[in-house]
Amino acid sequence: MEKIKVVLADDHMVVRSGIKNLLENEGEVEVIGEASNGEEAIEKVKEVKPDLLIIDIRMPVMNGLDATRKLTSSQQPTKSLILSMHDDEDYILQSIECGAAGYLLKDTSKDEFMKAIRTIHQGGQYFSGDISQVLVKSYLNVKDKKSSKSITPANDYDITKREKQILKMISDGTSNKEIAEQLGKSIRTIETHRFNIMKKLKVNNVVELLKKLEDEPGLKQHIENL
Repeated sequence: MEKIKVVLADDHMVVRSGIKNLLENEGEVEVIGEASNGEEAIEKVKEVKPDLLIIDIRMPVMNGLDATRKLTSSQQPTKSLILSMHDDEDYILQSIECGAAGYLLKDTSKDEFMKAIRTIHQGGQYFSGDISQVLVKSYLNVKDKKSSKSITPANDYDITKREKQILKMISDGTSNKEIAEQLGKSIRTIETHRFNIMKKLKVNNVVELLKKLEDEPGLKQHIENL
């Protein structure tokens, strides 16, 4: 049986190594190239011509969404599977707009990972079970009827809907553990979101975060309007 040829793009070498071992142990996949950012991913895809590109979103130099968009618009488009730890609606919609054939969360099971690869390789689309199929189908139906539009964040800080939700909970004094329990996520996932929020707002701790909200009423009002 001919193997599915894959290029992996993730800025963490340990993560790439783990994914490569996971996939190749199944016997159906061969990883023929690796990249640590979007630009490298584009060059590697052009060089080795894989069946599928598995790519993370947040990477240096060029992110996974921009790389996917460029590959989709190229003369010989390559199917892309977004593999991310973020389940934010904004990222999901942007991935579809960029032409990704699938979106999978990094905490997915091995069986679902392989199912996604097979589905996309066979010409289908695959979105993680944690992602609303209704949302995806609705967006695709609208996209067929209207001209494409770029999906941009709703505010200058590029805060996603999930991050806004967590930011509001933090401002209400909710702990990481409580947020994780209420949202049905792991504490590690909440901590990652929290780190990204602070990075985007350019603050170093909760005290600075709360002061930022008080100093910028527009930002505070924005997270209240969920």
